[in-house]
Amino acid sequence: MSIGQGPSRLLVRLAALGEEKRAAALLLIFTALALLWANLPQLPSYAGFWESTVEVRAGNWDLELTLQEVVNDVLMAVFFFMVGLEVRREFALGELTNRSRAIVPVVGAAVGLAVPALIFLLIAGSTEYAHAWGVVISTDTAFLLGALALVGPRFPGRLRVFLLTLAVVDDVAALSIIAVVYTRDLRLVPLLAGFAGLAAVAASRYLPRGRGTAYAILAACAWLAFYYAGVHPTLAGVAVALFIPVFAPRRHEVERAVALTQTFRQSPNSEYARAAAGSLRESISVNERLQSTLRPWVSYLILPLFALANAGVVLDAATLGSAAASPLTWAVLGGLAVGKFVGIFGISSLLQRLRLGEFGPGLTLGRIAGGAALSGIGFTISLFIISLAIEDPDARNDARVGVLAGSLAAFGLGTLIFKVLESRAPLVPVGRQLARPVVPGRDHIAGEVDAPLTLVEYGDFECPFCSKATGAVEEVREHFGSELRWVWRHLPLTRVHPHAVEASEASEAAALQGRFSTYAAALFQNQDRLSPADLLSLADNLGLDLDRFESDLRSAQVSNRVRDDALDAEAMDLHSTPTFFVNGSRHRGPHDAASLIRALEASRPGDA
Repeated sequence: MSIGQGPSRLLVRLAALGEEKRAAALLLIFTALALLWANLPQLPSYAGFWESTVEVRAGNWDLELTLQEVVNDVLMAVFFFMVGLEVRREFALGELTNRSRAIVPVVGAAVGLAVPALIFLLIAGSTEYAHAWGVVISTDTAFLLGALALVGPRFPGRLRVFLLTLAVVDDVAALSIIAVVYTRDLRLVPLLAGFAGLAAVAASRYLPRGRGTAYAILAACAWLAFYYAGVHPTLAGVAVALFIPVFAPRRHEVERAVALTQTFRQSPNSEYARAAAGSLRESISVNERLQSTLRPWVSYLILPLFALANAGVVLDAATLGSAAASPLTWAVLGGLAVGKFVGIFGISSLLQRLRLGEFGPGLTLGRIAGGAALSGIGFTISLFIISLAIEDPDARNDARVGVLAGSLAAFGLGTLIFKVLESRAPLVPVGRQLARPVVPGRDHIAGEVDAPLTLVEYGDFECPFCSKATGAVEEVREHFGSELRWVWRHLPLTRVHPHAVEASEASEAAALQGRFSTYAAALFQNQDRLSPADLLSLADNLGLDLDRFESDLRSAQVSNRVRDDALDAEAMDLHSTPTFFVNGSRHRGPHDAASLIRALEASRPGDA
């Protein structure tokens, strides 16, 4: 249970690279199985199996789908529903709430869509398959993150956030293109029924209970309506997700959950257990709960099944010869492997030169180049659009060969770029120098802003060593007086301190009311009482505007601020608190007052 879920959620993701490798590996295994199935004559017919039909009949109404359509139209609606949930959350609480932070990935995604489409049209624009340019527009997020975890830099945190944000915008554009370009034979009455279903989904948030059941029934109705309207039914999944509410937990919900949990602890019984569990569940938005529930199903079942149903290309001499001579194959390969790289890296270089947008420590042009190359791994949506845009089986094979070849080429280029960057990395050890310079107005500074000596502390409000270090810091400040400025930055150690992120967020919410120092001191004095209710009580005791404090706790501004410090620390390989930087250089010795004073004296400008 958390007051602010933003950075805690992201920090968990930073530690989840193993899970992403597993998901990408499973997708790769099922792709290989599909290729083996399609190419081994000893196995049952690949095409025949996926063309077999499933029929659902009720009275005079019946729905007949092939097994491939069950995967592509029904199961993939769940995948696109997940995409919609992530898009909804990013626009409400994530990276896309901050203009300066979002400008680089948003513009990068836009140009990373346009350049591949242009390259496709330059190669295949004169053929009958020019309309299939949508095949090259989208990145496969699962493969991208898996590849980044496998061949990317040692500390990929900020690059990973950049690529995730870019992928969200990429998905929005791809889904819009599917809806506008690849929808045929539109029927008005079912379409209106689908919109009515979406309106009912939006209204369901006001139901006192049973919202989950209502969402499920209405989502199924919207799927059927869009199916009969001629709109690809997977888009119903996206549309429904955009109406699912997302929010950070509110004070009264947190307090009620805590009270019911305490009641159950005092008198354990099934009634109190159900009430406490229900209150805990309701304190988290439906969006968050659905993402947590559906992600394993999407990663470990739906996407592998999609790969099995769509990646089976016959790779005999005739097929490969046809693909090698086909402009369609080369258009797809060029769009993915060249277009994505040129578009994303090119516009990012231009934005940096023009000083537009925020890059942050660790997000260098070299790393963006590697990430841009890996963004050419197109799979899920590429294969999906092939099934929508191309009817001829031979042409579909040519396009699929292009997707596989382009994705392999993109992975190879990304791997090469990261290996070259690693070989040219400076010999200065990571974390020796402060990654982000001190910025007045952004950083929490005690002392004269332009003081000649600077002591930066990366700390954790739940860390007992940080609490003890406050005395040493005060002694150092008294020794140097106006010559020293002390700067606090957040490094919440979530693996050992379960309330660290929430405490950091609370301090930032207090800072927005000009009370960072007093609130931070109160946190250190109450390290054993950092529950959500305790953090609110501290704010109340200090006379803060509690409604504003609670609202700020749920804001993207607060969560992004804590997250940025944590990403800076990750880029410098910091993993313990407190960690000090003396005039920009990392302090390696003891952090008692005498040691810090000696280090600061030795670092004076002009000293050896």
